Amino acid sequence: MKTAKDIINGLPLNMNDIARLTLEATEELGESAQGLTRLDMLHLLRRVIRAGVAAVRAEEHTVSFEQAARESVAARAGRRATTLRDLRHFVRRMLRVEGMAARPLRAMSTRECRELLEKAFGCSDHSFNKGRAILHSIFAHGQRQEWCGENPVSRIETRRIQEKEIVPLSPQEVQRLEKAAQLPEHREMRFSLHLLLYSGARPQEVARLSECHIQPEQGRVIIPAAGSKTGGGRVLPLRKTTSLRGVPLRVPRNWQNRWRALRRAAGFNHWQPDVCRHTFASYHAAYFRDLGALQLEMGHRSTDLLRTRYLNLPQVKQAKEYWNIR
Repeated sequence: MKTAKDIINGLPLNMNDIARLTLEATEELGESAQGLTRLDMLHLLRRVIRAGVAAVRAEEHTVSFEQAARESVAARAGRRATTLRDLRHFVRRMLRVEGMAARPLRAMSTRECRELLEKAFGCSDHSFNKGRAILHSIFAHGQRQEWCGENPVSRIETRRIQEKEIVPLSPQEVQRLEKAAQLPEHREMRFSLHLLLYSGARPQEVARLSECHIQPEQGRVIIPAAGSKTGGGRVLPLRKTTSLRGVPLRVPRNWQNRWRALRRAAGFNHWQPDVCRHTFASYHAAYFRDLGALQLEMGHRSTDLLRTRYLNLPQVKQAKEYWNIR
């Protein structure tokens, strides 16, 4: 019959170590280990050992943050192209933070996640909040794969966003853009500019329009769901069509570069993103006074955003001048 020394032979432990570990286990078990027979105690300690081994193995079952992030993106392959592009961009920024790509997902703490977000997106509250949402989704995917036990991002608060006021373009500034679009080198952008100024289309939505989406016979342009920011398609009326006579109703290639060149030709060295969309909405609200119709064109779920962002409306005189620009 083997003695205790024979049983533990080859282990880096002695009898005192084993006795100490047994005592610690029974102390942690508390009342569960009181008054038991030898056999019951052995059975209980075996359960403790098996549960402990399972817990240790679970802790070791994880992947690197980089692998978790990339597999989380791959799991959303069915999303819209614009969503996936943004997702990949934010993930790349997080992976560029020194030392984070190789970190075991299960080992990452709330403090580490907060530092990661601050290093990758700290200069922008909008980017910080979007990065936080994406990081939260990576850990949520990791939880489903049992690569981590909790989501440490849940304890990171979003930042409060203070919206900056966007001042609409004046009628005179709109005319500068219109005149620049009449120059021979910018004529192909006339239709695009018209949509930006006189509909609720976003620049990215205009850039993605195909010929089939432009329907002058019906007096409309279709913004397809796949090409919109929010994933909802909508129909935009073609206004002021007399000013489009002789203008090719198409969107040129290399659109982003052409749009920047047109703005420079009009004398705009600094450009506020989405100012054309804001200009359209502001003058539409001031002139037509129909937030319900405007909401549909803008693609908003309700009129709440219009009421909060377009309270400082331009004067009716300016609105009339805007809608009467030839």
